[in-house]
Amino acid sequence: MNGALTTDHPAWHRHEDGTCARAVRTVSGIWVLSFDRRGLHLECVQGSEDAKPEIVTTDPAGLPAAVPAALRAGLAELGATQRAANPWLWDAITTAVLRQVVRAEQARKLYRVWCRAFGTAVEGPFGELAVAPSAGEVLALADEEFADVGAKFHRTALQSAAATYEQHHAEWELLSAADLVKALMGIPRIGPWTAAAAASDYTGDFSIYPHDDLAVRTWAAQIAPAYPWPGKKDKTFGPMWTGWAGTDRTALHTLTLSTLTWGSHARADLEDPCGS
Repeated sequence: MNGALTTDHPAWHRHEDGTCARAVRTVSGIWVLSFDRRGLHLECVQGSEDAKPEIVTTDPAGLPAAVPAALRAGLAELGATQRAANPWLWDAITTAVLRQVVRAEQARKLYRVWCRAFGTAVEGPFGELAVAPSAGEVLALADEEFADVGAKFHRTALQSAAATYEQHHAEWELLSAADLVKALMGIPRIGPWTAAAAASDYTGDFSIYPHDDLAVRTWAAQIAPAYPWPGKKDKTFGPMWTGWAGTDRTALHTLTLSTLTWGSHARADLEDPCGS
């Protein structure tokens, strides 16, 4: 791997020629982001270009010094990576809520069905893409519409999040990543994991990501299989992971996001520049 795009968000679609594309909403319009062998491309397809999506670059050279050698070597193969910070807090919340309880691949499929059924469609480089329905649109849905797309379990969490978001999003969007996590935890049925996942997606700061997440543990173990990782039910993984970075939040961000990026590529052909 030599340079990569982080495709952890379920909005990314991978096409047969290796191109990745997704649609995102900013405060001024909808953009289509695409990634191919020439790099990352951004195009405003609806509204104005006043607010452009932010791209976060992460370099494994900034990994904590205490990281095990095998893990460092595996992550170093990525080179500098790029991730689009989610420009719409409501989508970040939606994505995190739809990931509750279900497996990652199931959550990816559910998110896409949700957007196609109730969101806004735009034309991408290889067909239609869709952004999530707004908080107001979610509040207007009938209960049976959630069940129709497989989101019955998530209905009350999405409804309570939408109602609270409508009241507080203007102040939330100005908060630091850590304070945003605390604010989101005030929403009924939004716990620490969901709040941290949403805040990381929105701010682009993965120093606050839930570091003992199954994805982090899984990919770390695949990168460095010989390392004595804690068992699945062992609660020492999170403290160990954050302890390697100490008080250096940038190093912790680099460690976590690089690991998630490696994982998104581990499921795809290594020649595919954007993973799955």
